[in-house]
Amino acid sequence: MAINVTKSFFPPIEEYQDQLRRIWANEWLTNRGELVLELEEKLKTYLEVQHILVTNNGTVPIQIALKLLGKGGEIITTPFSYVATTSSIVWENCTPVFVDIHPEYLTIDETKIEAKITSKTTAILATHVFGNPCYIEVIEKIAKKYKLKVIYDAAHCFDVKYNRKSVFEYGDISTCSFHATKIFHTGEGGAVFTKDKDLQHQIFYSHNFGHDGQLAFYGLGINGKISELQAAMGLAVLPHMPRVIANRQKIVEIYDQAFSNIPLQLIKIRPHTDWNFSYYPIVLKNEAILDKVIGRLNEVQIYPRRYFYPSLDTLPYVDDCELPIASRISKSIICLPLYHDLEMSAVDKIIRIIKSVIC
Repeated sequence: MAINVTKSFFPPIEEYQDQLRRIWANEWLTNRGELVLELEEKLKTYLEVQHILVTNNGTVPIQIALKLLGKGGEIITTPFSYVATTSSIVWENCTPVFVDIHPEYLTIDETKIEAKITSKTTAILATHVFGNPCYIEVIEKIAKKYKLKVIYDAAHCFDVKYNRKSVFEYGDISTCSFHATKIFHTGEGGAVFTKDKDLQHQIFYSHNFGHDGQLAFYGLGINGKISELQAAMGLAVLPHMPRVIANRQKIVEIYDQAFSNIPLQLIKIRPHTDWNFSYYPIVLKNEAILDKVIGRLNEVQIYPRRYFYPSLDTLPYVDDCELPIASRISKSIICLPLYHDLEMSAVDKIIRIIKSVIC
């Protein structure tokens, strides 16, 4: 059987069916029904956040955030993220301005942000890479100094805490993905977070076509609503999260021990972070060794992922720029298989193969 980089968690089918029966009884499929409202309340409690709006995917929240805060300006961002981070900037008629990444944390290098700020800069869109928080204090100090908005792409950050509070509580807006491959998922889905009451109102109507009731409109909006069917999956998955994360932590600890004294680089988790063990990236010496490792693993049906590759500054719809660290990292990083029921025999095999190539 193939071993992929990740695997969706499926709750016991009976638990999902119990949630589906509620939908059939209510005869309500979408437009913020009972299950969506319940999921939001349970997530607020679980994540210890003040406000959450669940959405139909994790990209729409970024697009809404940029529509409300980007104002068609320049957005300082990272080249080391999933393509949705940059494509959303361009999609919303803003201009991405890339800043290189920190070589150990892999998040945006906060020391290089100020040099990229111009009179056209309206916001910073930074990614908490693999659930590893950016240097939030410095970013928000810069934003305050230059009167910029801060949006965090926190797609990988379910249940991550920074300085003892949810990472979603930082920035003007934070977003998350509930895609099927994420730790917590609703099949497809996402969420948007803000503590600003006025912004909450704008985000809400923006994700619902701009509606003010049935017959009036507050303003411009799109369809970002999640369905009852997606919420049902979330309600069935959520109670299993402590076990899922604990299982992933055990695998990460085995990887960490195995790779502690061999020539590869592991991600450095920022101090004061309670991490969620969302991904297990390794940085190899160069792309040739990366190709050899992938080839050897693929021979036995083990499929890591080149994540994130390519560096987003190379996309055909953005301007080229020199970002040596992001370029090097993106060409030499892979994420190893990591999921809730990955067997230890598979973990051992992965470790043996990687060591046989690079040691």
